[in-house]
Amino acid sequence: MARPVIVTDAGFRDEDWTLGFRAVADGIAERTWAVDLTDEADLEAIAPHLGQLRLIRIAFGSFADGRGFTLARRLRAMGYAGRLRAVGHVLADQYAMARRAGFDEVEIDEGLAARQPEPHWRARADWRAHDYQARLRGAA
Repeated sequence: MARPVIVTDAGFRDEDWTLGFRAVADGIAERTWAVDLTDEADLEAIAPHLGQLRLIRIAFGSFADGRGFTLARRLRAMGYAGRLRAVGHVLADQYAMARRAGFDEVEIDEGLAARQPEPHWRARADWRAHDYQARLRGAA
Protein backbone atom coordinates (compact mmCIF):
# COMPACT_ATOMS: atom_id res chain seq x y z
CA MET A 1 0.00 0.00 0.00
CA ALA A 2 1.35 3.41 -0.97
CA ARG A 3 2.12 5.81 1.82
CA PRO A 4 0.55 9.24 1.67
CA VAL A 5 2.74 12.31 1.42
CA ILE A 6 1.72 15.20 3.65
CA VAL A 7 2.46 18.68 2.30
CA THR A 8 2.91 21.58 4.70
CA ASP A 9 4.54 24.99 4.44
CA ALA A 10 7.81 23.29 5.44
CA GLY A 11 7.58 20.79 2.57
CA PHE A 12 6.92 17.05 2.40
CA ARG A 13 6.65 14.84 5.45
CA ASP A 14 5.37 11.39 6.32
CA GLU A 15 1.95 10.78 7.82
CA ASP A 16 1.94 11.37 11.56
CA TRP A 17 -1.74 10.75 12.34
CA THR A 18 -2.13 7.28 13.88
CA LEU A 19 -5.67 7.33 15.30
CA GLY A 20 -7.49 6.51 12.05
CA PHE A 21 -10.36 8.24 10.29
CA ARG A 22 -14.09 7.71 10.39
CA ALA A 23 -16.52 8.46 7.59
CA VAL A 24 -19.10 11.00 8.74
CA ALA A 25 -21.80 8.76 7.23
CA ASP A 26 -20.86 6.17 9.90
CA GLY A 27 -21.68 8.65 12.65
CA ILE A 28 -19.50 10.49 15.12
CA ALA A 29 -19.05 8.61 18.37
CA GLU A 30 -17.76 10.06 21.64
CA ARG A 31 -14.19 8.96 20.89
CA THR A 32 -14.09 9.96 17.24
CA TRP A 33 -11.05 12.18 16.77
CA ALA A 34 -10.81 12.40 12.96
CA VAL A 35 -13.34 12.28 10.15
CA ASP A 36 -13.38 12.14 6.37
CA LEU A 37 -15.73 14.50 4.58
CA THR A 38 -16.83 14.31 0.98
CA ASP A 39 -17.30 17.43 -1.09
CA GLU A 40 -21.07 17.12 -0.49
CA ALA A 41 -20.85 16.92 3.32
CA ASP A 42 -23.58 18.38 5.52
CA LEU A 43 -21.59 20.52 7.94
CA GLU A 44 -24.58 21.14 10.17
CA ALA A 45 -24.58 17.41 11.02
CA ILE A 46 -21.05 17.56 12.40
CA ALA A 47 -21.28 21.04 13.95
CA PRO A 48 -22.03 19.73 17.48
CA HIS A 49 -18.85 17.62 17.33
CA LEU A 50 -16.36 20.21 16.06
CA GLY A 51 -14.85 20.70 19.52
CA GLN A 52 -13.84 17.04 19.88
CA LEU A 53 -12.46 16.56 16.36
CA ARG A 54 -8.70 16.92 16.07
CA LEU A 55 -8.39 16.33 12.32
CA ILE A 56 -10.83 16.67 9.44
CA ARG A 57 -9.92 15.47 5.94
CA ILE A 58 -11.87 16.88 3.02
CA ALA A 59 -11.72 14.81 -0.15
CA PHE A 60 -11.12 16.44 -3.53
CA GLY A 61 -12.41 14.17 -6.28
CA SER A 62 -11.06 16.44 -9.02
CA PHE A 63 -8.60 19.30 -9.12
CA ALA A 64 -11.28 21.27 -11.00
CA ASP A 65 -13.85 20.95 -8.20
CA GLY A 66 -13.59 23.77 -5.67
CA ARG A 67 -16.28 22.63 -3.22
CA GLY A 68 -13.62 21.42 -0.78
CA PHE A 69 -12.25 24.96 -0.50
CA THR A 70 -15.74 26.22 0.36
CA LEU A 71 -16.17 23.52 3.01
CA ALA A 72 -12.84 24.44 4.59
CA ARG A 73 -13.75 28.11 4.76
CA ARG A 74 -17.16 27.26 6.27
CA LEU A 75 -15.60 24.97 8.90
CA ARG A 76 -13.23 27.72 9.99
CA ALA A 77 -16.11 30.20 10.10
CA MET A 78 -18.01 27.73 12.31
CA GLY A 79 -15.11 27.82 14.76
CA TYR A 80 -13.25 24.63 13.91
CA ALA A 81 -9.69 25.08 15.22
CA GLY A 82 -8.22 21.60 14.68
CA ARG A 83 -6.12 20.30 11.80
CA LEU A 84 -7.78 20.60 8.43
CA ARG A 85 -6.40 18.51 5.58
CA ALA A 86 -7.22 18.47 1.87
CA VAL A 87 -6.81 14.99 0.40
CA GLY A 88 -6.87 13.74 -3.16
CA HIS A 89 -6.71 15.72 -6.35
CA VAL A 90 -5.06 18.95 -5.24
CA LEU A 91 -2.24 20.37 -7.34
CA ALA A 92 0.82 22.34 -6.24
CA ASP A 93 -0.64 25.39 -8.01
CA GLN A 94 -3.64 25.18 -5.66
CA TYR A 95 -1.62 25.03 -2.44
CA ALA A 96 -1.79 28.76 -1.70
CA MET A 97 -5.55 28.74 -2.28
CA ALA A 98 -5.91 25.74 0.04
CA ARG A 99 -4.01 27.52 2.80
CA ARG A 100 -6.06 30.71 2.39
CA ALA A 101 -9.27 28.64 2.55
CA GLY A 102 -8.21 27.29 5.95
CA PHE A 103 -6.38 24.05 5.24
CA ASP A 104 -3.30 23.32 7.32
CA GLU A 105 -1.95 20.62 5.03
CA VAL A 106 -2.55 18.60 1.88
CA GLU A 107 -2.35 14.83 1.53
CA ILE A 108 -1.20 13.55 -1.85
CA ASP A 109 -0.17 10.15 -3.14
CA GLU A 110 3.35 9.16 -4.10
CA GLY A 111 2.51 9.39 -7.81
CA LEU A 112 1.53 13.06 -7.60
CA ALA A 113 4.54 13.75 -5.37
CA ALA A 114 6.77 12.31 -8.11
CA ARG A 115 5.09 14.41 -10.85
CA GLN A 116 5.03 17.56 -8.71
CA PRO A 117 8.02 17.24 -6.39
CA GLU A 118 8.55 19.12 -3.16
CA PRO A 119 10.14 22.25 -4.74
CA HIS A 120 6.89 22.84 -6.69
CA TRP A 121 4.92 22.89 -3.43
CA ARG A 122 7.49 24.85 -1.45
CA ALA A 123 7.44 27.55 -4.13
CA ARG A 124 3.88 28.24 -2.97
CA ALA A 125 4.55 27.86 0.76
CA ASP A 126 4.63 31.62 1.27
CA TRP A 127 0.93 31.57 0.49
CA ARG A 128 0.21 34.99 1.91
CA ALA A 129 2.56 36.51 -0.68
CA HIS A 130 0.68 34.87 -3.54
CA ASP A 131 -2.72 36.39 -2.70
CA TYR A 132 -3.64 38.52 -5.68
CA GLN A 133 -6.94 39.52 -4.05
CA ALA A 134 -5.11 41.04 -1.08
CA ARG A 135 -2.78 42.87 -3.47
CA LEU A 136 -5.79 44.25 -5.35
CA ARG A 137 -7.49 45.36 -2.12
CA GLY A 138 -4.27 47.13 -1.08
CA ALA A 139 -4.13 48.99 -4.37
CA ALA A 140 -7.72 50.15 -4.19
